[in-house]
Amino acid sequence: MQSVTRIHSRTAVLVDENIDTDRIIPARFLTTTERSGLGKYAFQDWRYRQDGGDNPDFPLNKPEARGCNILVAGRNFGCGSSREHAPWALLDYGIQAVLCSEIADIFRGNALKNGLLAIVLDEAEHRWLLSNPGTELSIDVREQVIELPDGGRIHFRLEPFARHCLLNGVDQLGFLLQQAEAITQYEQQQEKAA
Repeated sequence: MQSVTRIHSRTAVLVDENIDTDRIIPARFLTTTERSGLGKYAFQDWRYRQDGGDNPDFPLNKPEARGCNILVAGRNFGCGSSREHAPWALLDYGIQAVLCSEIADIFRGNALKNGLLAIVLDEAEHRWLLSNPGTELSIDVREQVIELPDGGRIHFRLEPFARHCLLNGVDQLGFLLQQAEAITQYEQQQEKAA
């Protein structure tokens, strides 16, 4: 996992509410444990037409959404099943952050564990971003602030452990491995005390 300290991008917007993990990546693509390559399946049934061509009505296929790394999504994003493939697919597609007024807890946890910044906003901030696609934002993970083009700032909170892992580019296992020396010392102390 790469460290996530700052993200600077225009926003792409999906105004639909209740976008579940099956819509993010359909169940038929969950046969792999590989994280790479899943981006081509992100929003598969929404993004492509029956003939395999791009669906021109899908918001992320619009020219103005190309290259955007920040997704502003409608309320209750990532609901449904707990598939970890959903954040993998979004990351591989190029999305580095999801902003929303309500993000499903399991999806949010999976996202943060895998390096996808999932930020919950208040309703007014969320409505403004939904109404202004293509807004240039800078997200500072260390300071937990989103900088707007007019100099305004939106503050957000991350759970401290998730923030630590994002800033240091480690997942839960990587964090434990970093503590190997301290764990060994503790075990040795316990053996001596026994």
